Amino acid sequence: MSRIRKVTLIEPRPPGYHVYSRFPLPRLGLPILGAILKRKGIEVSIYCQDFHPIDYADVLSSDLVGVSTTTSTAPEAYRIAQRVREAGVPVVAGGSHVTFVPDEALQYADFCVRGEGEYTFPELIDALDCGSGLDSIKGLSYKAGDEVRHNPDRGRVTDLDSLPFPDLSLIRGNEKIGICPVITSRGCPYDCSFCSVTGMFGRVCRHRNPESVIEEMRTLERKMVFFYDDNFAADPRRTRTLLELMMSAGLTKPWSAQIRADAVHDRELIKLFQKSHCWMVYVGFESASEATLKEYNKRETVEEMAEAVRVLHEHGILVHGMFVLGAESDDARGIRETVNFAMKNQIDTVQFMALTPLPGTAYYHELDRQDRLLTRDWQLYDGHHVVFEPCKMSAYELQREAFRAMKRFYSLVECVRMVLGFGFVKFLARLNVNLLRGRWHRARWEIERRARKWAYAGYGHFLIRRVEAANKEWTQRLAGVAQRIRGVRESLKLPCGKVEDNAESHKAD
Repeated sequence: MSRIRKVTLIEPRPPGYHVYSRFPLPRLGLPILGAILKRKGIEVSIYCQDFHPIDYADVLSSDLVGVSTTTSTAPEAYRIAQRVREAGVPVVAGGSHVTFVPDEALQYADFCVRGEGEYTFPELIDALDCGSGLDSIKGLSYKAGDEVRHNPDRGRVTDLDSLPFPDLSLIRGNEKIGICPVITSRGCPYDCSFCSVTGMFGRVCRHRNPESVIEEMRTLERKMVFFYDDNFAADPRRTRTLLELMMSAGLTKPWSAQIRADAVHDRELIKLFQKSHCWMVYVGFESASEATLKEYNKRETVEEMAEAVRVLHEHGILVHGMFVLGAESDDARGIRETVNFAMKNQIDTVQFMALTPLPGTAYYHELDRQDRLLTRDWQLYDGHHVVFEPCKMSAYELQREAFRAMKRFYSLVECVRMVLGFGFVKFLARLNVNLLRGRWHRARWEIERRARKWAYAGYGHFLIRRVEAANKEWTQRLAGVAQRIRGVRESLKLPCGKVEDNAESHKAD
């Protein structure tokens, strides 16, 4: 009988409140790994702190604990790992962050799995069970006495269909997952300079067989689907095949995904998006400055971005625009032009994020070399805090412009325009962030006062505390506000558009 009979896997919570906090999704690495371990006869449970608090009595009864972390969740992951290890339970750290800084992770964990862990983690369990050496396990970092050892890298999983479907039932509190995440590929053929995806998953896209995706979708019980792919339309022919199979199988639940603006060059593909009930896409526009797009290595133009919004809207698809502020070529005027672009082209919802030099990216290495990183307090590496000294403005100016961008886009005037003219779903989305933005804005004045006295890193913690506290109040009111406004609309007999008719089925997203 295996010595390791019970394994607990943990995904730490994000450090603060953000635009997706009302709609949390579990990352799928741990549910896939959990399904693999179940095949080995191991008892597995998964804690995602977004859905269920950690029961340490249960965790500490495990034979092995795995913690998977991104950069912004690393401090919480390390706190968890340290507590578990001090109780005498061995800990394995994994995820994108520790892949790039394994020496740091080994200060808190016994082992570090670098890169994709579907083969490394089970091999580690087998080695621990039989007491064999660890030096042959590719992708593993560990300590041998006082010596840190990094085994050779493991190649990425080439056959994604060889992996089991993610087992979401292993997640404690899984009944709270309102949108079902599905991943159909890994990797991205592009190499944006601020993105760590290619460092983690490579520039060669590896795709699942469309029939395998359909088989998984047949098992889904939730009403909506989010395709977790970094670029759902990276291979348009393959995406068309998948959507056609979905329609022929009657699996056209409302869905959303991440795409690039250039996906609209294939008009037939966008028509299939519409027919298969795509209701929103998340598009990485990044900037309305040609110089910044070139710096980011986007290989797109501002004109292409505007065309993408127009085409998607023509097909009844909402657009969530994702922008990254603070490139070397950015100044305050350029950032304001980016906000103008988002408003002029009537992008439905947006996120204006401060450029975050994540470990594993070109920006991180260059800014580190130039000694321009202001802090390595990883919980501030969440896109809401400026953690480096920009080139054409101060860190404080960039932080202020990020606040102002949110304030302009998510004004109450824009919310009213949405509810009266375009659609209830758009209104709720904008009201959601307007309320959050209002709390940020009020917190900002205190931040500015203290920023004049404190070192930069100090006010990041203050912002997190203020936003989290404010969220407790307004989230309780949002449902009531939406209900009252819906009642007003009905009493006035305002017309509802196509998107509005589907508001009830879309509200979870």
